[in-house]
Amino acid sequence: MREALLELVSGHTPVDDKEKEHTASTLDFLRKNHNCASADNLKGHITASAWVLSPDRTQTLLTHHRKLNRWLQLGGHVEGDATIQEAALREAVEEGGIAQLHLIEDSIFDIDVHLIPAKNEVADHYHYDIRFLFQAERIDFVVSNESNELAWIKLSDMANLTSDESVLRMSRKSKAYPIAS
Repeated sequence: MREALLELVSGHTPVDDKEKEHTASTLDFLRKNHNCASADNLKGHITASAWVLSPDRTQTLLTHHRKLNRWLQLGGHVEGDATIQEAALREAVEEGGIAQLHLIEDSIFDIDVHLIPAKNEVADHYHYDIRFLFQAERIDFVVSNESNELAWIKLSDMANLTSDESVLRMSRKSKAYPIAS
């Protein structure tokens, strides 16, 4: 998977200086870490996320993450998945209970690098999060044990919910994907 990730991340075009910085950091991490997706890597690891748009593409499904106590996109660890896109889809299905999701593009939607705080015996480490854009066929969902809550949030209301720049950046990017016919 590492070689495929190197190619995929190398071909990504960031939208701003912050995402450009995250993309460069992710490439550097991939080049230096053959075990890049392993949660056992104490420096950090690649994670996969799904930015899920509603059927009319005016909302996104966010989780109020139980461990991090923040509103975030669905996502998590790569667990032997064949591709990073499959990992993002698996995480979205596990965390959101939505079985009918469609990957809008195989290419990367967004890249973010963030520090995960230490918890119990796991030291703080970085997540090199590779995000993909999905669309749901239906708006029903199931709250998993990883979430306090799930909610469809209007893209136009995102700034009222969070000040997390990576979430706001993905919300802004979503406007480039009009309602599919």
